Amino acid sequence: MHLIYENLLKNLILLWTDEFKGLDEGSGCYTLSKAVWEAVGQATAASGSTIPSAFGARPPNIASDRSNFTAENYSFWALYIGPILLRNKFRDRKYYDHFVDLIVLLNICLQFELTVYDVETIRTGFVHWVQKFEDLYYQHDPARISACPLTIHAILHIAESILAAGPVWAYWAFPMERYCATLLPAIKSRRFPFASIDKFVTDTAQLTHIKHIYNARDELTLTRIPGPMQGEFRSPGYPTCALLPPRKLEALSTAIMSKIAIALATRFNVSVNVARRHLPDEIFQYGKVRRIDGGDTMSASEITKSSVDRRDASYVRYEMLVDKNTNKRSREPEFRLETYYGQLKRIFVVKLEATPDLPDTPTILFMAAITNCIIDSRNKLDMHFYSRQGRTEVVDITCIQCLVGRIRYDNQWAIIDRSGSLARALHSDDDNDEA
Repeated sequence: MHLIYENLLKNLILLWTDEFKGLDEGSGCYTLSKAVWEAVGQATAASGSTIPSAFGARPPNIASDRSNFTAENYSFWALYIGPILLRNKFRDRKYYDHFVDLIVLLNICLQFELTVYDVETIRTGFVHWVQKFEDLYYQHDPARISACPLTIHAILHIAESILAAGPVWAYWAFPMERYCATLLPAIKSRRFPFASIDKFVTDTAQLTHIKHIYNARDELTLTRIPGPMQGEFRSPGYPTCALLPPRKLEALSTAIMSKIAIALATRFNVSVNVARRHLPDEIFQYGKVRRIDGGDTMSASEITKSSVDRRDASYVRYEMLVDKNTNKRSREPEFRLETYYGQLKRIFVVKLEATPDLPDTPTILFMAAITNCIIDSRNKLDMHFYSRQGRTEVVDITCIQCLVGRIRYDNQWAIIDRSGSLARALHSDDDNDEA
């Protein structure tokens, strides 16, 4: 953790801003102008409004407020913000590509599981990265030897550390900082601070022993155990999510009702007119949906109130089965799972009575209206860029996978999907409608 976020990344930023140990850029051209770096800092601070709070603390201005950057801030900036805001900012693209190569390697390091091939990729990748670093910054000039501190050599041993201690997420977790943070509230006396800390550590250890010996973890916990929220609505048909207030019951517009009918017609294999006939006149709408067991809480933008300091939590990644033979009616349907991004607009609770045309028992469906983002391009880090939104479609709530963030880049928006490509859902032919 300290190797990358408290040393290597900080040193790169110092090099880019012409503040590293009095070194100029020599024969290279890697320094960013003051105006460019200030613009990057302002964009970093502004990104907090379009990145959900579930992703972490609001990022400070990296140009003017770097003293308030923690290792966690540096980590998030390097993995998600930097690759977007530094795009096309260097006079020579090779410096940006070199930085992106570092982030690619860090993403592999942070995978939950690593194969032997992954570890070898990390080993050879860092060897090539260090060699390129020497070409770009050290420039093979003995007078610039200070550009190569020990931390540059240390990253060559990350692969060995993984083989010895496992994936880095097991120990790049800021354990000492977090433990010290738990001790701060224990200091009740300014005159005898260490006595307060000693008593807190002893009491905590004794309580932990009792919890484990008598299996009384829940009964003796000092933290509130999260339970159902007031106004929360759940349905047995949707065990993975819960709907949260605000809630309202109203008659929907003809356009929205038609989209719901189309979704039902596809689900139950009936005509749109049949599906529309069985819809109730008024439908409950909820403002938020929460993935149970530690998942994201996503907001419906047209139901929840917005404010200047609110962080946008309405953009999501969702997945749908799409027929590859839609335009070839003579062929049998062949479905594939496609990933989409969009803004969650509304959340519906559709209650259907038992009828021969639809389900033969009363059914409650959770559905969502999502406005699709039309993807223009993606980069080497699988970050997607869009400049406009498309149509609004109604899907089952289980199609929504997770929250995503956004960062403004020129005339486009870059989508931050922290789940990564490995979290994409897989489809098998025997999945049911709510899988």
